[in-house]
Amino acid sequence: MIFGGGAAGLWLLDELTRRGIDAVLLEANALGAGQTVAAQGIIHGGLKYTLQGLLTKSAASIREMPNVWRECLDGRSEPNLSGVRRRSDECFLWRTDSLSSRLGMLGAQFGLRVAPQTVATDERPELLQRCPGTVARLPEQVISTVSLIEVLATRNREQMLQVDPQRVEFICRAAGDVSLIRLHRDHGPTLELRPRQVVFTAGAGNSALRRSVLLHQEAMQRRPLHMIMLRGSLPPFQGHCVDGAKTRVTITSDVDSAGRTVWQVGGQIAEDGVACDDLTLMANARQELVSVLPGIDLSPVEWSTYRVDRAEAIMPGGKRPAAVQIRREGNCLTAWPTKLALVPQLVAEIANEIVEHVSTVLTSNRQFENLPHDWQRPSVALPPWEIAERWRSDAEVAISSVRVSQPASLPKAA
Repeated sequence: MIFGGGAAGLWLLDELTRRGIDAVLLEANALGAGQTVAAQGIIHGGLKYTLQGLLTKSAASIREMPNVWRECLDGRSEPNLSGVRRRSDECFLWRTDSLSSRLGMLGAQFGLRVAPQTVATDERPELLQRCPGTVARLPEQVISTVSLIEVLATRNREQMLQVDPQRVEFICRAAGDVSLIRLHRDHGPTLELRPRQVVFTAGAGNSALRRSVLLHQEAMQRRPLHMIMLRGSLPPFQGHCVDGAKTRVTITSDVDSAGRTVWQVGGQIAEDGVACDDLTLMANARQELVSVLPGIDLSPVEWSTYRVDRAEAIMPGGKRPAAVQIRREGNCLTAWPTKLALVPQLVAEIANEIVEHVSTVLTSNRQFENLPHDWQRPSVALPPWEIAERWRSDAEVAISSVRVSQPASLPKAA
């Protein structure tokens, strides 16, 4: 039994079903709500983690992932994700200074599978024509996360149930050892399920789920982001601007329901923006984009922001985990992929773990095959730009940007 219908939960449901394991997924909100649909959709290959000049554990764990995803996106491996909409098969990588040789060699030097290739000046996209530093092309795919959720959900829709978390009752033999789950609803009989294994892949929701099965020790940390969005007359673009060991901004683009280009802007600006109110962050982001994209015209765009927490396994000092994290207690597994790109690795490890525990009963006691047809199935969440409540004109943001850039006035001498 899987709790949480983001990329990890849906991919795991598909994997277990293909292995012949009886499985069901329960979702409290919309599929992908939270981290998955809020993600920028870049299938990282590890280069951003080599910016300090080292092959970090993060880079080593993620470097195989682009090829794994590519096989699925091309329909050559399962799950077949050929129906997922790709925003781009590559990203651009650029610097705001002229340190050229280091950028071109980072990926190859550290044995990564996605090494950047320097782009000649006359081959740069218009947006990067005036950048003084090196521009490179990086074979990192960018996907629509909403499309990913839609494709995965379609494959196993009847094995998913919408639940009210307040009406899910856990019966435990001991902490983390679940014997029975009762799903209550207003109309229709209570559904009783006796899971052999329970997997929590609910992102930030894992904390509450763990408490529900008497696991009261906190196992999760949050790393918040305050992301920026722009919409309007913008070119489609996917890329990272790096300076030193930092990803200064990461830009990905899509199209909204009205046909407007939408940019999501993350990176260091989104991490630093956690302490900012919306308008201050927009003003800071405007200054940053003008700085890293010389000559860009932002006057036709509108601005908004959204906040999202990256949920991860707790680490000493709050550091970001270098790889996927899986924690077993009783018959419960709590899992965090850490990055969207690492979802296939997480799923493979969980599936192997489950097979070891249920291999003797794969074809018997298949209680999830005939779930109630009248039970509501979860829908797919909307992307953040479709639910943003307020957009500000560039003129309003520009005025705030000027205020932010001006130093505070010194008091006049008496």
